[in-house]
Amino acid sequence: MVDTRFHSFAGPAALGDLLTAVGRDDLRQVVAQPDLVIEGAGELDLAGPTELALAAHQDYVEELRSTSAGVVIVLPALRDLVPVGTVAVSSDKPHVLFADLLDQLYPDNTRNIISAAREDLGPPVLERDVTLGSNVVVGAAVEIGRGTVIGANTVIGPGVTIGRNCIIAANCTIECAHLGNGVTVHSGVRIGSEGFGWLDHGHSNRKVPQLGRVLIQDRVEIGANTTIDRGALGDTCIGEGTKIDNLCQIGHNCRLGRNCLVAAMTGLSGSTIVGDGVLLGGGVGTSGHLTIGDGSVVYGRAAVTKDWPAGSKLAGAPAQDIRDFWRELAVLRKLTKGEKRG
Repeated sequence: MVDTRFHSFAGPAALGDLLTAVGRDDLRQVVAQPDLVIEGAGELDLAGPTELALAAHQDYVEELRSTSAGVVIVLPALRDLVPVGTVAVSSDKPHVLFADLLDQLYPDNTRNIISAAREDLGPPVLERDVTLGSNVVVGAAVEIGRGTVIGANTVIGPGVTIGRNCIIAANCTIECAHLGNGVTVHSGVRIGSEGFGWLDHGHSNRKVPQLGRVLIQDRVEIGANTTIDRGALGDTCIGEGTKIDNLCQIGHNCRLGRNCLVAAMTGLSGSTIVGDGVLLGGGVGTSGHLTIGDGSVVYGRAAVTKDWPAGSKLAGAPAQDIRDFWRELAVLRKLTKGEKRG
């Protein structure tokens, strides 16, 4: 469910009323249970019986079969897979309809730390021995644990929680995030920014609402000028003890395991899943919606385009097993040298 500490909820509202509000009376007239009250939205595998979810691709068939969501916006081809007890709203453009409904439930003008005053949340709570540098801005209902230091000019958005004995350097922005204990955030880091999600590519470039969070576990370190985007609906997660270098980009809904090392200039596209103890060399990139298994090593400048099992060692663009990479390179060098003449 969307965390209302960060995203103001305009509901609850009846499904039929929401469809009317987005100009889809045609769907209201044919949908089952138009009076069903919607109390939020969530990911397909986590949404509850009063929540809205989306199934817009064949990749989500298994999650669709087992969903507990009250309503699913679904492609016509997937309609028959919607479980009994879940209301199916069929659309040829399910992503667009879902985005329209999210904009009704979570108004766009509440999604920015600059404008989101959130007086409804109450004052911030700081434990003892918290140090705030010059010009630090702390939003409503922020919670900061004992011994944490916040550097000058840093902005902490409404609802954010930061654990104990953290170091947040100067000129950072943190929004839509929960940080554990002993976290170190270097200068210029952006945590919880909107993810890069768009519809109608190349035409209207309609923004997909970004209503998730960032969860950073204990002892994580984040290098200078790195950006970690919040999830679209779920969470972007950084596992305990993981260290991220400078100038990295972690896209929305990425999940990094425990004790990973991520070198500078790495860019992870949305929904990249990285297992425990993975090493990503400098400038690694991923195409998103893929998994890199536990203990893998991805060498610098590799471009990962598909799933890889635990213990993989990858190099090249597109990335491949490093033994194949060196074997192909050796053959190529032999071919370019040609036969020696006597």
